[in-house]
Amino acid sequence: MKAIGFKTSLPITEKESFIAFETDKPSASGYDLLIKIAAVSVNPVDFKIRQNAAKDTALDTPKIIGWDAVGTVEAVGDKTSRFKVGDQVYYAGDLTRSGSNAEYQLVDERIVGKKPQKLSNAESAAIPLTGLTAWESLFDRIKVNPDTDRGKSVLILAGAGGVGSIAIQIAKKIAGLTVIATASRSETQDWCKKLGADFVVNHYHLKDELNKIGHREVDYILDFVDMNAYWETMIDTIKPQGHIVSITGSSDPVDLSLLKNKSVTFSFEFMYTRSMFTTDDMERQHEILNRIADLLDDNTLLTTLNKTMQGLTVENLKEAHALQESGKAIGKTVIEF
Repeated sequence: MKAIGFKTSLPITEKESFIAFETDKPSASGYDLLIKIAAVSVNPVDFKIRQNAAKDTALDTPKIIGWDAVGTVEAVGDKTSRFKVGDQVYYAGDLTRSGSNAEYQLVDERIVGKKPQKLSNAESAAIPLTGLTAWESLFDRIKVNPDTDRGKSVLILAGAGGVGSIAIQIAKKIAGLTVIATASRSETQDWCKKLGADFVVNHYHLKDELNKIGHREVDYILDFVDMNAYWETMIDTIKPQGHIVSITGSSDPVDLSLLKNKSVTFSFEFMYTRSMFTTDDMERQHEILNRIADLLDDNTLLTTLNKTMQGLTVENLKEAHALQESGKAIGKTVIEF
């Protein structure tokens, strides 16, 4: 089968930052599905792994990355029960396994959902990783209850990014929250408003703009951009007994004691935790993806697809990675095979 990967972590402008090659088509066993892939999307995790997985020593065989895929089940393992050959599915995969930048991929059925019936392959491929991340942030980490928490405020940092774009919709339409998203450019501000944000504020003047809209403090904060850069601002902005969730990690230590006086809860959200550690509730991702598919099919949620490329090629992957690295991507970029 055809695949695209890399042996050395190189700048995306270098000729061999990605290479095309042929490798054996894998075989399904256990809980695995063998998927013939039709489309993939590109996320920040892709370029971060590309930049760091082979920095010091070249790999003997190319590493295939890529998370987020749509495709058709071609074969099933002996322990599977949720899907059959011919089913159309979508998923975000497993960080510890070979990725989706290939013609075929193995994926555990417990982290796979049914593809939205009314969406195209490209529209569907834009959703899994970011949809899971946003859903888990709100309902598994914060544990928002739409019945009792309706109307509470959430600040979404980087509202026009991949995760922010779906989080705005889930927070507004499913959780019933008052959504404040950050964006600084006119096109990103318009994007956030189109997706349902109640307020869009410029992150370069965050405190002043929150004051202007009457939300000096918020109940929840979702950090989808840079925990270190916003840490003290988040502490100042969060309400007493509020909850902060970050997906970005911390390159430098942060002072957790700043949370103490307000009794603020802090959580990390890492979408790959369940698959990486085969947690007891691993199947929840299957359930979340199916729920999101239903919400997409009934038009409650909208796809976050913004750019589509045609063909699994080195050139397309380079262009998609360069766009992600620029920090200027709006919504999601998808490559159809």
